[in-house]
Amino acid sequence: MTARFNDLGQPIGAEIPRWSPAAPPPRTAIEGRRCVVEPLDPDRHGAPLFDAYAADAEGRIWTYMAYGPFDSVADYRAWIAATCLGDDPLFHAIVERATGRALGVASYLRIVPAVGVIEVGHINFAPPLQRTAMATEAMFLMMRRVFDELGYRRYEWKCDAINAGSRRAAERLGFTFEGVFRQATIYKGRNRDTAWYAIIDRDWPAIRSAYEAWLAPDNFDANGVQQERLSVLIAGSLA
Repeated sequence: MTARFNDLGQPIGAEIPRWSPAAPPPRTAIEGRRCVVEPLDPDRHGAPLFDAYAADAEGRIWTYMAYGPFDSVADYRAWIAATCLGDDPLFHAIVERATGRALGVASYLRIVPAVGVIEVGHINFAPPLQRTAMATEAMFLMMRRVFDELGYRRYEWKCDAINAGSRRAAERLGFTFEGVFRQATIYKGRNRDTAWYAIIDRDWPAIRSAYEAWLAPDNFDANGVQQERLSVLIAGSLA
């Protein structure tokens, strides 16, 4: 490939001669060992999710969401029906295999198949899902669909820059920090500076291998305690 330069002698972006647009994400379930990530349905998932979220008595999980908390299961189901049934955002429920309970939500959004860019967001895990192998598996399943099934080049994660928990999660999951967009939006009457993270396709094979090693049954002892940390496996695979 011949290098090209602008009028200042700086290299311009490399050509992508064999690029084909990515596919839109389908409205189908993604099966995992610990969970199923399936399209959100107000009738099937609304009440179980509302009950699971009630374990967060102080409502902290809604702090950085543009919506919620909800006063009743009827209000929550109505919000799902009015807001969450489109193709972008494409909302999913995270359902525990062992019990069939819906314990969290995540979505694909800002989906641009023509250039292969897609974002994960609206992530809201009830307390029983937080900091579990199941939660990590759900994020891996959504990544794997994006890169391996659909052919995207870039998978984004964005959050309020002061949301320390979300930023730690992004870094643990293998996303690279790219910067902060100041005064990016307003929600619930508050300013939001938005921190941007992403995984790109050239890093995905190494990250995928790290997830597969971490999620393997032999990485957990009889009490379910991890033997190797995901962040260490990802760092080693990318080195």
